[in-house]
Amino acid sequence: MEITSPINTEGFEIQPLEKFAESAYLNYSMYVILDRALPHIGDGLKPVQRRIVYSMDQLHLSNDAKYKKSARTVGDVLGKFHPHGDAACYEAMVHLAQPFSCKYPLIDGQGNWGDPDDPKSFAAMRYTESRLTKYSELLLAEIKMGTTDWIPNFDATLEEPVILPARLPNLLLNGSTGIAVGMATNIPPHNLNEIAGALIHLIDDPIDINEKILQIIQGPDFPTSAEIITDPFQINEMYRTGKGRIKTRAKYHFEKNDIIVTALPLYASGEKIMEQIASQMNKKKLPMVLDIRDESDHEDPTRLVIIPKSNRVDKEALINHLFATTDLERSYHVNMNMIGLNGFPKVKTLKNILLEWLEFRTQTVRKRYEYRLDKVLNRLHILDGLLIAFLNIDEIIAIIRNADHPKQKLIEKFSLSDKQADTILDIKLRQLAKLEKIKIITEQKELNSERKTIEKILSSEKNLKNEVKKEIKKDKKKYGDARLSQIKQREDSEAFSEIEVIDKEPVTVTLSKNGWITSAKGHDVDPEKLKFKIGDELLSYIRTWNDKPVIFLDSKGRSYSIPCHTLPSARGFGEPITGRITINQDSHIQYILTNEDNALIFLSSDRGYGFLTKFSNFVTKNRNGKALITLSKNDKLLAPQLVNDIDTEILAAITTKGRLLIFHASEMPLLDKGKGNKIISIPKKEIDSSDPEKLKLLKILPDNVNLVINTNRDSLILNKGNQENYLGKRAQRGKKLPRGYQIIRSLEIGPST
Repeated sequence: MEITSPINTEGFEIQPLEKFAESAYLNYSMYVILDRALPHIGDGLKPVQRRIVYSMDQLHLSNDAKYKKSARTVGDVLGKFHPHGDAACYEAMVHLAQPFSCKYPLIDGQGNWGDPDDPKSFAAMRYTESRLTKYSELLLAEIKMGTTDWIPNFDATLEEPVILPARLPNLLLNGSTGIAVGMATNIPPHNLNEIAGALIHLIDDPIDINEKILQIIQGPDFPTSAEIITDPFQINEMYRTGKGRIKTRAKYHFEKNDIIVTALPLYASGEKIMEQIASQMNKKKLPMVLDIRDESDHEDPTRLVIIPKSNRVDKEALINHLFATTDLERSYHVNMNMIGLNGFPKVKTLKNILLEWLEFRTQTVRKRYEYRLDKVLNRLHILDGLLIAFLNIDEIIAIIRNADHPKQKLIEKFSLSDKQADTILDIKLRQLAKLEKIKIITEQKELNSERKTIEKILSSEKNLKNEVKKEIKKDKKKYGDARLSQIKQREDSEAFSEIEVIDKEPVTVTLSKNGWITSAKGHDVDPEKLKFKIGDELLSYIRTWNDKPVIFLDSKGRSYSIPCHTLPSARGFGEPITGRITINQDSHIQYILTNEDNALIFLSSDRGYGFLTKFSNFVTKNRNGKALITLSKNDKLLAPQLVNDIDTEILAAITTKGRLLIFHASEMPLLDKGKGNKIISIPKKEIDSSDPEKLKLLKILPDNVNLVINTNRDSLILNKGNQENYLGKRAQRGKKLPRGYQIIRSLEIGPST
């Protein structure tokens, strides 16, 4: 047996795998959150975006420079600051250049940079060219003014800015999206004028801010001019919590009989919308649409034409349906998660974002002025030395010509600093002219004036805030634009139901004894002559319309419904009803019915109980049906009866022992479901006897009609006068019919009297 020596762990850290995995994943998570996926509140950029913009600035690709190949920019970004994949870097660059993705693009692209129908259809970076936009100056103008901290790049050969010194809150202006580990961000873009206005108000009145800010900032402002239809209250709640949802809807108008769509929601593709509408047309879900066309061009970037079949089509209802079923209406989740000034991610409210950004901007302006003040003081110090030199020029020349160490001699003789002495020694002969002395004095005056101004600004927080406000006003005037996404109050969109889009036709629905169901077009169909499988035959049928539901009542009092237009054609054998509904093994379908939703149906059992209910209560989407009438163990369901006029119609009930009771139908309760109330009284001894008495037949009688009672041998006709002998109240015993007419076969309504 081979014996292996133990592993030498000297010099290695030993820890459990579980602890190591947890620590490694946590480190990875923090890297993704802080250095990849979430933007910083200061400049509103993720690291890759910041590095792209900074690299282009280093390449001198300002908005008035010549375009340069995008591959050159990507190469600089990867080689100097961002050691990751070129494809991901270029895609981030493209996003900053697409005017339909970025509200205020940072990059001015030349070539194919994608289109709204397919944002990722951009050309390869070796083909496209780019430079910075005018707007990018807001992020880069102060970068060399001591406004930002610098850190080494990945190989410590260069330095890169930690945050760009943004003059406006780019995070709110352009928004941001990103998915980190365990968190995500989705910040919508906003209008520059509104954001700047809110910042100015915050500086003027930092106490009473909530309501005023929400009045100034109406809501997000997307790159497209699609309407925002979210309720203003919900928008305000989104800003108060940092989370919410924004719903946008395409803009449209009518030209003659056509619907013209002129603006789409953000990230909505006109091509995809056309496919969605065409798909519905192919499935015959939009029979009212004749054709669709895409007439978009350079003059009209978005122009979708929807042509209804006729001028009788309700165009408002049609476009409302399309809003509900296509990308003509889209919702965007809002999650204002970002890296704050403290370096930690957090979901922030609008108020907190603005206040924290103002703190960032105030710090930036303070750094800028402090940096400039240092420069001014240094220059004044140099000028003081130069002025001493001009006042003592002959003596200084003599020292320089004769002294072995002129610098030290100058410092001792005139109390100069090292810098002043070096500057004097570096003076060229041409600078000894009298005119130079005048220039020095003039420059001193200007710098002293600037020093006083800067010191005054830095002397108080109020002065500093006023300076920030002036700069915001200046930038607002220079870069401000009109709102694109108008906020409108609109009704919620609603799709057509299947019933609304079918052609209404008469049909005859049949159910066979073996449970096969079919639907034949027309009411002139003879159900007996339809095809049935061998050994099967007709059980029941109804004549109805294909826009109504068909109701099936089983022997246990449960109702099932199937939309009539979905039933199989009667050209074949149909299909088993068990494929559409689930019926208990100890029950079977007993009745089929259909009607209008508000129609009143009388349900009853042979125990002598019943109730009125609306037809809509029969309808259910549940495959297992819906319990409607409660039946005891040995009870049987009687045929449902339609009540046309509850105020005038009467109800005739006959038991198996020949007792008849007639009373007003309005005495029965109107219920959604249940056992119901007693129709006719049957004593307990009769129910429990060997030949129990049951309710056998029931009929709703219109006013002034004869009641025909059929026996096996004869028929008894009860006219209006004779019916009064059996009139009573609900739940009474009823009277016995004449001898010979107590064993009843059927009950019918005769001709009117």
